Amino acid sequence: MELIAAKEENGWVLSRWDLTYKVGWEHIQKGVSAVYDFYSNPEILVASSPIKINSKEDIMNIPETMNLTIRGMSDIIKAPIMITFYNQMQAVDVSVAQVSDEFKNINYEKFNHSLCQYMDSIEIAMYRK
Repeated sequence: MELIAAKEENGWVLSRWDLTYKVGWEHIQKGVSAVYDFYSNPEILVASSPIKINSKEDIMNIPETMNLTIRGMSDIIKAPIMITFYNQMQAVDVSVAQVSDEFKNINYEKFNHSLCQYMDSIEIAMYRK
């Protein structure tokens, strides 16, 4: 994934990422499912509305729509994060709370270094069988 833009707003870093390829719904579901277990109290939103799921397996049964979001406290990056994937698009929006030194006073290079490997891992997970 490639970082396209990043800016600070009200205690959050808002960013846009570009996937290597456009992805379909099943790819998005796989990516969200792959990170689900690494969030404390994860919340899933479908078309910007929260839905109740009981396990990551439920993610693969979500009916296709325009976007899928996962948000919560990431156990990996140790910060609240919200990732929105768009069906049939290459764009991914990511918001990360500026709760640690790693995400405060952010610039493009520093933020890319902090989050790129995490985002690349999600993209790779989209293609696992």
